[in-house]
Amino acid sequence: MHSILFPLFLIFTVRMEAGGESSGAGENPFTPKGYVMRYWKKQISNDLPKPLFLLNKASPLDSVQFAAFSKLADQNSLSTHLPEFCAKANLLCFPDLTPSLEKHDGDVNFAAYNDRNFTNYGSGRLGGVDSFKSYADGENIPVNTFRRYSRDSAGHNDKFNSYASNGNVPDQSFNTYGTTATGGVGDFRNYNNEVNVPNLRFTSYTDNGNGREQDFTSYSDDGNSGDQKFTNYGKNANGAPNAFTSYGKESNVIGSTFTNYGESGNGANDSFTSYGTDTNVPENTFKNYGTDNNVPVETFKSYRDRSNAGDDNFQTYGKGSNAATVDFENYGQSFNEGTDKFSTYGKDASGETVGFKIYGVNNTFKEYTKKGVTFARYNESTSATLAAENGKNVNKWVEPGKFFREEMLKGGNVMPMPDIRDKMPKRSFLPRIILSKLPFSTSKLGELKKIFHAGDDDSSMAKMLADSLSECERAPSPGETKRCVASIEDMIDFATSVLGRNVVVRTTESTRGYNSNIIIGKVKGINGGKVTKSVSCHQSLFPYLLYYCHSVPKVRVYEADILDPNSKSKINHGVAICHLDTSSWSPDHGAFIALGSVPGKIEVCHWIFENDMTWTIGD
Repeated sequence: MHSILFPLFLIFTVRMEAGGESSGAGENPFTPKGYVMRYWKKQISNDLPKPLFLLNKASPLDSVQFAAFSKLADQNSLSTHLPEFCAKANLLCFPDLTPSLEKHDGDVNFAAYNDRNFTNYGSGRLGGVDSFKSYADGENIPVNTFRRYSRDSAGHNDKFNSYASNGNVPDQSFNTYGTTATGGVGDFRNYNNEVNVPNLRFTSYTDNGNGREQDFTSYSDDGNSGDQKFTNYGKNANGAPNAFTSYGKESNVIGSTFTNYGESGNGANDSFTSYGTDTNVPENTFKNYGTDNNVPVETFKSYRDRSNAGDDNFQTYGKGSNAATVDFENYGQSFNEGTDKFSTYGKDASGETVGFKIYGVNNTFKEYTKKGVTFARYNESTSATLAAENGKNVNKWVEPGKFFREEMLKGGNVMPMPDIRDKMPKRSFLPRIILSKLPFSTSKLGELKKIFHAGDDDSSMAKMLADSLSECERAPSPGETKRCVASIEDMIDFATSVLGRNVVVRTTESTRGYNSNIIIGKVKGINGGKVTKSVSCHQSLFPYLLYYCHSVPKVRVYEADILDPNSKSKINHGVAICHLDTSSWSPDHGAFIALGSVPGKIEVCHWIFENDMTWTIGD
């Protein structure tokens, strides 16, 4: 395909200053950034230095690219040039994968691979081993699809070791993987460890398999946000053992959904050991799990142990099964109470044995079988008691220094600096003119998915679009004024509508000092340290740069030099905000877990993290 970026017309250009950190005089007035510079000067009433950290997030399109893509947007044709648009405009897009029809007769070792579509791979194989080692490690937005992989194979082993570890926004899909396979082992070790916002889907995985073993070890450990989905996993399988060991351990806000898992299976043996242990707000849903199964054995050991809050939902679990044995040990021993729901659990089952040993509070059992179910040591302890028993686990998911009291912002104080690094993929704003031609509402989600090649509803792109639009359309909290902004001009408009035209926007200068102790140097209170209001803006995950901005009343904002504790030299310049009224905050908020209080009793302060920002009235 030829590039669309041909000269549409002759246009005057002026070279930018090196590094793009222009004061405005050398900026091409016809670029998106040039327009932003003029808009800032028009809308902001003071002559204070312009915030380069914000202005440098403007679209990098040059004048010719800007004109060409604007024309495509007018014609509703951006989707036909999406790869080029994403590359030139610095957007977050997923590659369009074409099927791989490669034939591999022998054993294969896939190392340093990425972004592949494996279609009909290993189908009908007799024996052999395929190894995916260090596959897509450290990749930004890795996308891999396995369709009909190892289907109808016999004794074929698959090993996924260190697969897609340390990735950013990975999208992995296994469709009809190992279907009707006999024997063999699927081994997933260190799969998607330490990844950011994973979206993993196993559809019709080992359906109708015979004796095929699946082992998930250290799967998605230390992950951040994201979802795992297993649909029709092991359905109609015969004697298929599945082991989930250390699944999702120490992950942050992870969601897992098992739908029709092991349905109508024969002699299934599933083991969940240390599943969701030490996690933060996990959400796990088991729908029609083990329904109509024959002699299944299910074991949940240390499931969601020592986690913070979270929800588990077991719907029609083991319904209509025969001679099932289910064992829950140390289930839901959260230091901060979660919610567990068992609906039609074991209903209409025959000869079922279910044991709950040392399980947590806030459990609801509806329509469960009364016969063959034993409850031993139901833990009536409160979250405070569990917290005392677990000691340091109480604050595990509240990073040291993430929240602190206002009194800590004094020169000479030593305190931990949390990880303030931005974990989001790097993106730029879109020009306001192009934005005005793109849909932005849940009612037009289909159009947006088409533009950004989102594919099915379970894809990372589709979920990203739907989740961010839903948050943007959510009704504001009491006393909150909010707006999602996708251009610098829109952010300026919102900030000035709340604070007036004499405004300043600030962020912490860099990430230096994170994850270590620091010394507070010189401190300056913004607006004389008086109680004021601000507009804070936080990133949302979207193809282009999108910020959720909201008004924050009754705050004090500070600037502080950050010093190295050994050399006492300045290493950073931080911006912190102290919320004085916390009465409407949730009692489960991490700040109260970390600081040991309740809503409305204390003020809560935190640093402004990398690429977040806060607007205040100009001094």
